[in-house]
Amino acid sequence: MALGRHGALTLGGRGVPPAPAVLWAVGLAAAVATAGTVLLASATPELYQRELRVVLLAWTSLPFIGAGMIAWRHRPDSRFGPLLIVAGLVTPISTLQWADPPLLNTVGQLCDLLLPALWLHVFLAYPTGRVTGRVRRLLVAAGYAAALVLQVAILAFGGFDGRNLLSLTARPEVAEVLQNVQLLSLSALSLVAVAALWLRRRSGPAPRRAVALLVDSFGAALIMVAALLTAGALQLPAFEVIRLITFGVVGLAPLAFLLGLLDARLARSGVAEMVVRLNDGPPADLRDLIARALRDDSLTVAYWLPGRGGWADGHGDPVTLPATGDPRRTVTVLEQRGEPLAALMYDPSLAEEPELVAAVGAAAAIALENARLQAELLARLQDLHGSRARLVEAAQDERRRLERDLHDGAQQRLVALALELGLLQGELADPEARRRIEHARREVTVSMEELRGIARGIHPAVVSSHGLAVALESVAARTSMPLRLRVEDLPRLPENIEVAAYYVVCESLANTGKHALATSASIDVRVSGGALVVVVTDNGVGGADTGRGTGLRGLSDRVEALDGRLRVWSPSGGGTRVRAEIPVPAG
Repeated sequence: MALGRHGALTLGGRGVPPAPAVLWAVGLAAAVATAGTVLLASATPELYQRELRVVLLAWTSLPFIGAGMIAWRHRPDSRFGPLLIVAGLVTPISTLQWADPPLLNTVGQLCDLLLPALWLHVFLAYPTGRVTGRVRRLLVAAGYAAALVLQVAILAFGGFDGRNLLSLTARPEVAEVLQNVQLLSLSALSLVAVAALWLRRRSGPAPRRAVALLVDSFGAALIMVAALLTAGALQLPAFEVIRLITFGVVGLAPLAFLLGLLDARLARSGVAEMVVRLNDGPPADLRDLIARALRDDSLTVAYWLPGRGGWADGHGDPVTLPATGDPRRTVTVLEQRGEPLAALMYDPSLAEEPELVAAVGAAAAIALENARLQAELLARLQDLHGSRARLVEAAQDERRRLERDLHDGAQQRLVALALELGLLQGELADPEARRRIEHARREVTVSMEELRGIARGIHPAVVSSHGLAVALESVAARTSMPLRLRVEDLPRLPENIEVAAYYVVCESLANTGKHALATSASIDVRVSGGALVVVVTDNGVGGADTGRGTGLRGLSDRVEALDGRLRVWSPSGGGTRVRAEIPVPAG
């Protein structure tokens, strides 16, 4: 079985994992940076709450670096791991602002508010490490601009302690205004990013539990960053408390990411359970079994139907795959023997676990093939049902046309002929001629009555104009044998349903008169349980066979075309009972 992303039907292009030496170098750099932070803090006795600040900086540095190394090793295709490492390494670099040498101090000051911009970038770039969407790209660009461009301007006006190399003039009041603008801008951008995360989560199906937890942690971290920056701009007394909480929450975000990786590893072990379930027999719902293996309740499955040249769900209904690049859903097409078999549509976070998707697809290959055949069968049944309904409707339209032609054509000509004969009869004096014309008029009248009967048989116009109840009363009045008609508060129903019921009654009575040798019959029509129920019973000789002749078989086709059911009980010597049930639309 081959696997691909919505058109790319092969599994390839996996990124090359970093060499062990590279990961060792990153780990060594993290250790050196952390040790340097501790030494620099120790050499700065005037630093406020030195021990606590070192702990907080390590808490927002080492988890990012560790999570980044693991992500880079296990997901080399993604840029998210290297991005986490960069965010983690910038944290200790920002502590260089505590140093006295101007160059180190300048570098540390430039990286001071680069951290919120980097966090903003990290949280919006999950899971691929690439920021998608114009709004999110603008947010990240604006964040870096506020963190770097405004920081350079603040330093140029002698902001902070004026020890940096970028100081051009001593304008502390201007530097303070720019700093407040910078802090409030980054705060606003963080809140907008929270809204972007929320909208992304709400725009598609419910995400996986691990993904929802991770996105929630990202949102909480950005909210706390916004609160910290606002508190700094407004110089709130609770600034230190807010900073403590903010750094604590931000450090939890990479740990939530690691929990997501662990969840993915556990999900791969769940493939074995799925294989065992498949070996026990075809599952009742293959989609649920695959969703549990992938740990994605939003999963949907579509099957390729060669006969239709399109996709359908398990019920045979047409399905349109999401467009390539849709940020809300990712599509993987599974192939068998070089032909599309099924498409899995799932949460975009699973796009970073192609091995899991491939393993699940391979394990479910046979079951998916069986499910595809079942979906194709259901689709063909739907097509058959639709074609049958169209044939019945076409026959009904043809009946209406013939009835209209008989009424407007032949009947009108016979009426005109009768009038003409009447006028001619009045002009003749010969009694024999008058008698013969009178006889001709009576024959014309009989022909008109027979023609009206034929027209009523072709299309029961009384059903359309007066409803089923009145039409059945007319049928009962024309029937020669004793007939009991029972119609219980019958409402007006769609014409196709009423016409079908009318033909069930008429054809049943016609068979009773021709073959059953019955002396009485009964008709019972009612709406019960969301269906129109028609029961025709006689006391004839029985033995009716739905397989012989076209009457009852045609009635069965007509009723089934409306999703109904026609049953016939006709034991020899025990009479015949015909029962039709036709669903009635709600409302």
